[in-house]
Amino acid sequence: MSRPSPRFPVNCLKAYHAHIYFDEDTLPRVEQLCARSAEEFGLKVGRIHQKNVGPHTRWSVQVLFGTRDFDSFIPWLDEQRGDLSVLVHGLTGDDYKDHTDHAYWLGPAVELDLSMFTPVE
Repeated sequence: MSRPSPRFPVNCLKAYHAHIYFDEDTLPRVEQLCARSAEEFGLKVGRIHQKNVGPHTRWSVQVLFGTRDFDSFIPWLDEQRGDLSVLVHGLTGDDYKDHTDHAYWLGPAVELDLSMFTPVE
């Protein structure tokens, strides 16, 4: 189970994912948000999954970005997301910690299925 982060994302790692959660009704907004993320920031946007994938218990799309784009992309994304929930997490090579210790939420937290990850000691 995921836990909500009371803090705003911090730029302290080299690479990040933003997972934007949506449903059938918000799909057009997400498509537009992804297109703008690619056009305005030059970011790599993954496939828009209209099914649950990995630890994500809702439909989602992943945006990959780095420390260089963090300080401009995160405030922009927070403003543009409206009522959509977004998981922002660092990429450290430890998937469990990335989705827990290195995770931040823009909007309400979405439950994650972390059972597929083995914590690295």
